[in-house]
Amino acid sequence: MSSVKAVAHPAARASAVEQDPRWAAVMARDASAQGQFVYAVRTTGIYCPPGSRARLPRPENVEFFDSASQAQAAGYRPSKRALGQQTELAEQHARLVAQACRQIANAEQLPSLHQLAEHAGLSPWHFHRIFKQLTGLTPKHYAAAHRGQKMRQKLGDEVSITDALYDAGFNSNSRFYEASDKLLGMKPTDYRKGGTDHEIRFAVGECSLGAILVAQSARGICAILLGDDPQQLVRNLQDTFHSATLVGCDARFEQWVATVVGFVEAPGVGLDLPLDIRGTAFQQRVWQALAQIPAGSTASYAEIAQLIGAPKSFRAVAQACGANTLAVAIPCHRVVRSDGALSGYRWGVERKQVLLEREASASDALTTGSSPRA
Repeated sequence: MSSVKAVAHPAARASAVEQDPRWAAVMARDASAQGQFVYAVRTTGIYCPPGSRARLPRPENVEFFDSASQAQAAGYRPSKRALGQQTELAEQHARLVAQACRQIANAEQLPSLHQLAEHAGLSPWHFHRIFKQLTGLTPKHYAAAHRGQKMRQKLGDEVSITDALYDAGFNSNSRFYEASDKLLGMKPTDYRKGGTDHEIRFAVGECSLGAILVAQSARGICAILLGDDPQQLVRNLQDTFHSATLVGCDARFEQWVATVVGFVEAPGVGLDLPLDIRGTAFQQRVWQALAQIPAGSTASYAEIAQLIGAPKSFRAVAQACGANTLAVAIPCHRVVRSDGALSGYRWGVERKQVLLEREASASDALTTGSSPRA
């Protein structure tokens, strides 16, 4: 909402605007305030960024908004200059975030938020907001995901664990072992041996989409697999955790399966599970973006690529969707081709179609207040 509300008398409106510090930025055409707010002009019905070169309006006709979307919701439309500047600003932000990602990847010691923001020429708060908006991850979480990926690569090489931890950007053993369980899901020595002595509990059930397997590590649910053959699902689990010990579980664990099956059959109930999500930094960016797609909606691979600030990486987005081992929990079924066609679902296009239809039905039911169709 605007912080400068409409006041009956023009002089009072003008006084309220002139006392707002944002008016000084508008008067100075301060480009550094870009992205922090927009100003709208009541007499023209348009809004502009603070650095706009357009003719300055009279203060009594000005209304401030925190974002362009708020101005649009209030009925204002962007000026032609604003449209061009928004595109230019989006491209600038994408370049800055890409530079920050490269800075994280190439640094021996992970840079701090202040260092990343200073390199981008932005305030830490503004940089943090833009980075998360484009990648789906905070700078800290992105750096952790990248470091985890680098750690996994180094542990696969013929180097000592000590060398691996320093090469991955850790400056002490204590910090490395403190983070290793979260990043690897097990001790580094176990990871190097392919998960030997690492226990994965699992159970197989049935749902209307066929067989379903739910597996859990010490950290949380690490796999939700769908298919026609229960034995094939178990083999797929063994291939994923090739040296772990698979343990078939009792009735108590099967409650997890019942929870997932309940969500598959009725998406409106929601799904709240502790997840053990493992993937590269890029995959985690994609999966974070997928979680932002509301149930009952879809997005294209190109739109997800745009959302994470990598507009040319739509094929890599499709590959990240295909690498997802947590069916329905990470909703890769909500991603479609640009023409709306369904394709590329790891567990079959037919299942993808059913899941989308059920979510759409549940969404319609919430809107109309009726019961969802069976």
